[in-house]
Amino acid sequence: MPVDETETQVILTHPSDPNTKVTILKYGATVISWLNKGEEKLWVSEGAFLDGSKPVRGGIPLVFPVFGKQKSEAHPTFKLPQHGFARNSTWEFLGQTTANPPTVEFGLGPEQVSPDLLKLWGDGSYDFTLILTIKLEEDKLTTLIDIENRGSKEFEFNWLFHTYYRIPDITDTLVNNLVDQSCFDQLLAEEYTEKSPVISFHEEFDRIYQKVPLDKTFQIIEFGKVLFNLHRINLNDTVVWNPWIKKSEATADFFPKNGYLNMLCVEPGNVSSFVKLGAGEKWQGGQELSLGGEIKVQTNIY
Repeated sequence: MPVDETETQVILTHPSDPNTKVTILKYGATVISWLNKGEEKLWVSEGAFLDGSKPVRGGIPLVFPVFGKQKSEAHPTFKLPQHGFARNSTWEFLGQTTANPPTVEFGLGPEQVSPDLLKLWGDGSYDFTLILTIKLEEDKLTTLIDIENRGSKEFEFNWLFHTYYRIPDITDTLVNNLVDQSCFDQLLAEEYTEKSPVISFHEEFDRIYQKVPLDKTFQIIEFGKVLFNLHRINLNDTVVWNPWIKKSEATADFFPKNGYLNMLCVEPGNVSSFVKLGAGEKWQGGQELSLGGEIKVQTNIY
């Protein structure tokens, strides 16, 4: 069977290769493993909680309805914890939709969210449905989110796929096609235009690239070899993050402490502004992660 369900997890196995599979934790609907021909492509902390007690440190956590911590007391998301409640709610497994490529769906509505958490968002007055679709192909993993406002009140939200890639060595890693993009540096609290032809990593890195054209494909590259390609669907922002030494040491569930050398987050979403969804309206966003291929230069590097 290409899809196996346990009490806490769902596992997709590609029909042409038993060593190509994806494991999804029902808690948070978090992808915690993507094996391609037996090789792990996602980074998960050795100290991650996989028992449903805390959001997972690693894999692909889901951020909704707020990115980070809301600073404005007037905003309906102000009382919510960092990154909202999608990543720390147990989603309903809705089943398999196709056998080849194996594809499954998970659902989240107010009934799956802790009442105490739900009440922190607009005093619990919003009605919504989230449907997460996960599709596994031979060298590609696609995650799609559909959000519907089922209520009578407009609400607004952030969305982010908080993807942790596993890489050989961060100091040898580059990300391309971000030059000339508007960037908010969260460490400096400054906004500027990115001028580096490629992004490299030699210290803590935390930037939001804003309103990037959707035809831009981001590539994670090592020594001229493309490790990953990221194609975005209706997600205009991308967060690039590596905690480096001090933040890794200060993060309780981050292990090993030098694990920052082997991970990089390139996270597509809508986080520089909120998406507004009126009564009865629907919205979709997604990411397609593929492996290998040629370097694709979509920026003026001269």
